[in-house]
Amino acid sequence: MQINEKYLIEQAIEARSHAYTPYSHFQVGAALLTKQGKVYKGCNIENAAYTPSNCAERTAIFKAVSEGEREFAAIAIVGSMEGESNTLPTGPCGVCRQVMAEFCSLDMPVIIAKSPADYITMTLGELLPLSFGPANLHK
Repeated sequence: MQINEKYLIEQAIEARSHAYTPYSHFQVGAALLTKQGKVYKGCNIENAAYTPSNCAERTAIFKAVSEGEREFAAIAIVGSMEGESNTLPTGPCGVCRQVMAEFCSLDMPVIIAKSPADYITMTLGELLPLSFGPANLHK
């Protein structure tokens, strides 16, 4: 499958605009591409109790999984302080990396972007070496 990184980054930027971040003011957007070509977007959603907060990447993955998707081709992630147009390179947190390991192959591209013209692409395996996933529980 051909992955249009620039388009996926643009979708992540659009998703970031829906972030609910009254505490950290750091907004993140993610765009998850399925192997069938559908894009699921997610933003971070904070909570006053902090722990019930959810990251953009997990929001996108959970939306996709809840609609029956199980095969993913790539994910793009962008982040910035609220009200700022300059995006900071924002890699997925450890919890998001573990959730990705549950549903995504270790060779899936993870696009960490400042803009559609300025980004790096790494595999999930590079971001989560020696990961623990479903294969570890099968004999």
